[in-house]
Amino acid sequence: MNTKWDTMKDKVKGFCQKVGKRNFVIFGAVLLIAAAVTINLVIFSQEDEEGFDYNQPTGTEPQDETPNDQNTETSVDSYFSSVQVSRQRSRDEAIEVLQSVVDNASSTEAAKNEALAEINKLATVMATESNIETLILAKGFEECVAVISGDGARIVVRSDGLTAAQISQINEIVYTEAGIKPASVTIIER
Repeated sequence: MNTKWDTMKDKVKGFCQKVGKRNFVIFGAVLLIAAAVTINLVIFSQEDEEGFDYNQPTGTEPQDETPNDQNTETSVDSYFSSVQVSRQRSRDEAIEVLQSVVDNASSTEAAKNEALAEINKLATVMATESNIETLILAKGFEECVAVISGDGARIVVRSDGLTAAQISQINEIVYTEAGIKPASVTIIER
């Protein structure tokens, strides 16, 4: 029985030496980035520090805000800016770590290919979100943030009340640009 344990121990040790500590660290870093992006999306899909619930049904606003209040305007302006900056910062960090995996000479080809695939995926999502935001702004909205996660999208627009036609326009833009069906799109007024 002791010999089986020693044989298995030697196999694991040989595998670890073959793969290398650095590749384990790189793989761990990629997993941490993926976890950070996922956590960011989960936090974004919940309630923020101002009490805004992103899971509210489309077309509703928090009751304690008055649209004509100057503080509300500033709060809404800073909301859109902070979300865009935060989203860009987290994605830049993710791309930086993934790029370090690609640039690392001791990374395996599989790790490099996985990192390149993640970079391409992030770039595609970023471009699609940017296109959606640009097209929604072109329809007359003052502010817009689009967040694509998996097979769904959340669109936050500045509005005092969306009409059925505006909701239809937003859903059409998201479907055209990202292929996401209206049932998987959440439109939030801010």
